[in-house]
Amino acid sequence: MKIVKRISVGLGVIALASIGLYYSGYGGDLAFRAFLAYSQPAAEFDANTAVDEPDYSDAINWAALPGEGDPADLIPTGVDGTVQDEQPVDVFFIHPTGFMRSNTWTSPLELNSGTEENTLWMMANQASAFNGCCNVYAPRYREATIVSYFGEAKLRDDVLGFAYEDVKRAFTYFIEHYSQDRPFVIASHSQGTHHAMRLLREMVDTSELHERMVAAYLIGGIVIPVTHSSLSSMTNISACTDSEQLHCVVHWDTQAEGAPAELLGMPRPADTLCTNPLSWQVNEEMVTAEQNAGAVFPEGTYNAAMGKGEDASTAQVFEALPAPLQQHTSAQCRDGWLYVQDQTGSEFDKAGTVDASGNYHMLDYSLFYMNIRNNAKLRVNRHMEQRRN
Repeated sequence: MKIVKRISVGLGVIALASIGLYYSGYGGDLAFRAFLAYSQPAAEFDANTAVDEPDYSDAINWAALPGEGDPADLIPTGVDGTVQDEQPVDVFFIHPTGFMRSNTWTSPLELNSGTEENTLWMMANQASAFNGCCNVYAPRYREATIVSYFGEAKLRDDVLGFAYEDVKRAFTYFIEHYSQDRPFVIASHSQGTHHAMRLLREMVDTSELHERMVAAYLIGGIVIPVTHSSLSSMTNISACTDSEQLHCVVHWDTQAEGAPAELLGMPRPADTLCTNPLSWQVNEEMVTAEQNAGAVFPEGTYNAAMGKGEDASTAQVFEALPAPLQQHTSAQCRDGWLYVQDQTGSEFDKAGTVDASGNYHMLDYSLFYMNIRNNAKLRVNRHMEQRRN
């Protein structure tokens, strides 16, 4: 079994490490512009130059499908498992940014690549949290390069909007061909969360689908967090306020105690939704580590190389998840962040998975893996009981 040796980047981590000097006032505008000039694709974004859209009737365009045998099937050592394709509920999982290179604005969907390995890393360490309750479906899509987050907002939104259209088509195919009227969970992280929020607004909230949606685990929005105001514009979907509520949304972004409350020199939106995954409540109460059912070390290595260059595969195989570490960290929501114990010196740090900045974006799932797994099962059971009645 391979455990991550180094995860030094992620959406928030890369931003802090690569362009933090500019935002902190030490790097200056010139350094920031030089960074973007080097990292951005040479050509302007043009949707017509992207690779062909994925055909979601072809299994190759799904990173996880029940019965196919993929890393989303992994179960932590010592944890009871279930058989995929036999659950009464599905999960539609939208993976985060794995396309770290920037030769193009959107992923070329190359299967023999570092990007594909990152997608499989996400299946193993994030999507797998839902295989205890649900059949896991996760589409590959022409995701935006991480560099798109660091330019002007309009460009970012254009590239994300392009990627969203793939997600929307995948969800439509999932509903029409796979779901068979079963209830479903929507789950996501980072870029996936940005797409998931739009999916809720456009396809779920005002349709009959909102009644079939058990809950939405929209985790780690970070640069574009889920806010109370964005949820208040919806008709039938709201923030979850307890562990059993249905048809609702949970969201958090993880920081170490003592880390700056700002992100890239900017304050968090005042109404950012922070759900404490140790209590599943939306408040600022400290919840002790005794309520942490188990953190799980990530399996495999995240390909962190950013910018222009070869998107090389490392030929890694995602084999197994280790046993959960119970009572690993406390958690408290403050200032739009979920603050946890500093992981310096912890088992995560010894494995090389802790970023020195204190932003734990890459650990949003790992630190609360068993709480997410258990809560998804709880909400699914509650939903099925209501359907029977």
